[in-house]
Amino acid sequence: MADFRLTKFGHACVRIEHRGVTVVVDPGGFTQREAVAGADVVLVTHEHADHYDADHLRASDAPIHTVEAVAAVIREQAPDLADRVVVVEPGQRLDVGLPVTVVGERHAVIHEDLPRVDNSGYLLDLDGTTVFHPGDALTVPEERVDVLLAPVSAPWLKVGEAVDFVRAVAAPRTVAIHDRVYSEVGLAMVEGHLTRLALGEGRTFTRLADGDDLA
Repeated sequence: MADFRLTKFGHACVRIEHRGVTVVVDPGGFTQREAVAGADVVLVTHEHADHYDADHLRASDAPIHTVEAVAAVIREQAPDLADRVVVVEPGQRLDVGLPVTVVGERHAVIHEDLPRVDNSGYLLDLDGTTVFHPGDALTVPEERVDVLLAPVSAPWLKVGEAVDFVRAVAAPRTVAIHDRVYSEVGLAMVEGHLTRLALGEGRTFTRLADGDDLA
């Protein structure tokens, strides 16, 4: 596995450091401000407040790569950040100091009466080791995934859907994200189901505390 550092911050945010480049994904309202310190680039999957927080983005001078729907929110609500925004599109391959592929374009369904916002996940290539952050979606990348950052609790997610997503991606390592919605009891139940039902031989599932690194 490539030599990189992956740190889990609050809820859906992760910080990835590799070859002198620091990428932060989804520093939202449940995330500690320290997550963005020294970031070289910030990736935002969609506009919901648990993934996008303008004050966190102001705490860094890094460029912000995100979908047009988030860029529109920034132009309207945080125009001081607008000149740092780079709009991405599904399927696009980026060079942010590390190769990144933009995956998917819609948020998972919360309820049929609610509009679906745009959402794109990010597949990072760390010298051949791939790390996938899906945002709020269960889109399976076409490319191989070595480390899957899997949502484990959400208003839009059933545990059976989480199991099927982890099975379909079939990453050797799965790390829990989007974990602030459930209690510790609920998260332990999800971990039990995923461990029993979704992991094949040699595959692992990890829940990290805020601020902990993937070993």
